[in-house]
Amino acid sequence: MDGVLFEGECFVLGSSRIGKGTVLGLGVIVGYPRYHKIKGLDGISLDLYDEVSDGSLIGDNCFVRSYSVIYEGVSISEGVKTGHHVLIREDTVIGEGTLIGSNTIVDGRVKIGRNVSIQSGNYIPPETVIGDNVFLGPFVVITNDRYPPSKRLVGVTIESGAVIGANSTLISGVCIGENSVVAAGSVVTRDVEPGSVVAGVPARKISTVEEFNRKKILYERGEIL
Repeated sequence: MDGVLFEGECFVLGSSRIGKGTVLGLGVIVGYPRYHKIKGLDGISLDLYDEVSDGSLIGDNCFVRSYSVIYEGVSISEGVKTGHHVLIREDTVIGEGTLIGSNTIVDGRVKIGRNVSIQSGNYIPPETVIGDNVFLGPFVVITNDRYPPSKRLVGVTIESGAVIGANSTLISGVCIGENSVVAAGSVVTRDVEPGSVVAGVPARKISTVEEFNRKKILYERGEIL
């Protein structure tokens, strides 16, 4: 692991590979094994976990901040940065340049594209697919079970360029279309058309992304609130 920087004591388990220029914060665990492997062990220790873990892959120039846990089978591309206390469960794939905010849970079997910005406190369950250049505001909740607890999990798809406002909830199975906007606090129960803006509980179309972008320019100029 030449060229990897450690803030303090960290644990890199199994056959994990970490790229040059990557920083691991204090208390980070990389390659944490799946539950069924731990359950089958004759004891509990990080040494035993190291023996059974298949490891994970972290690319060059990443920054995994303190007390984050990355399970085995995770693949993280170069330039990814996390906040503190981030959990990334097994078989998740994260594209280059993505940011994952503090206290976010990526709960396994998730695909996240490139240059995605995930703010603090998000919950992203298994089977979620997120495209490139997506923005998720703070405390977005994504679900994968429409009638919980059931035996059928159906993930949410968020297409490239979409913006999801803070405290929104996305219900299992919906597709958030390319370059669309979900306003803060919305509950999305059905598909969102590409290029549209939705708001409310349940969320309904209120405008187009062209109008949203026009207002954003005026807001940035200080011309509207």
